[in-house]
Amino acid sequence: MVARYPSIEPYETGLLEVSDGHRVYWECVGDPDGVPAVYLHGGPGSGAGPGRRRLFDPNVFRAVLFDQRGCGRSEPRADDPTADLSTNTTAHLIADIERLRKRLGIEKWIVVGVSWGVTLGLAYAQAHPDRVTGMALGAITSGTPEEIEWITRDMRRIFPREWERFVEPVAEDERDGNLAAAYARLLADPDPSVREHAAVRWCEWEDTHVSLAPGWTPDARYRDPLFRSVFARTVTHYWGNDCFLAPNQLRDGMHLLADIPAVLVHGRYDVSGPVDTAWDLSRLWPGSRLVVVDDAGHGGGGFTGQLVAAIDSLASRIG
Repeated sequence: MVARYPSIEPYETGLLEVSDGHRVYWECVGDPDGVPAVYLHGGPGSGAGPGRRRLFDPNVFRAVLFDQRGCGRSEPRADDPTADLSTNTTAHLIADIERLRKRLGIEKWIVVGVSWGVTLGLAYAQAHPDRVTGMALGAITSGTPEEIEWITRDMRRIFPREWERFVEPVAEDERDGNLAAAYARLLADPDPSVREHAAVRWCEWEDTHVSLAPGWTPDARYRDPLFRSVFARTVTHYWGNDCFLAPNQLRDGMHLLADIPAVLVHGRYDVSGPVDTAWDLSRLWPGSRLVVVDDAGHGGGGFTGQLVAAIDSLASRIG
């Protein structure tokens, strides 16, 4: 199994002025003349941490990583309750990716995405299929209301005690409605104690619904008050609005990706995102190959090795 590549530093970084007062942090790692690839992080709102650089062979790739609007090193951050999140949508992120590609003078690139980054990657590729040479996608999601309802409500069947703690901050008359939207309102409350309590409970639930895989350990990022505030506010904003996608948008657009080679990597123990989503998308995508990792959940186990192998296989096929 391929391991992660050694830790490396960027050879170029910047803040890209996009629109609506946003500046997006980006960095390039590897070989400036290598195979272009762009990494789309999860969340929404997780940011592209330094560890993600290690997915790319520095002798092969010109890898571009960036923090999506409102999170990580991009400005302004979503944790500010006065931040205007109306200018942070999937369409805005797709436009940002294109601005970044043009800024770096890249004609086409491999798209690599994990979790939410898969949903964003599919939406981007369907909008700009002529700019995508291949896709390596891990922890497959498609941002549907059914997937969001599964995570926020239906998972109660597996974690009933933890779910009761999860919904405790939500007013009783809102608990039968859109839980992500209810949390989004709490995370925009003018009272910082309300916002912090909501961020803690949301991130506790995030840690819970990915916890069934062998060897799982809690995510240390959620101990950081700034990270959990940015993450919780961003993800609830997107999930509360069905990821700003039309009904069945991505599945209806899969024909646009028919000629794009892709590898889909998914963990057998990923209960928060059951493997049927990956299976269904692979059946709609003639150029794709699905790899189910038997010892992994939403990451962990052999997941990273299989994702790295997928990225490398596309480079050898395309390069």
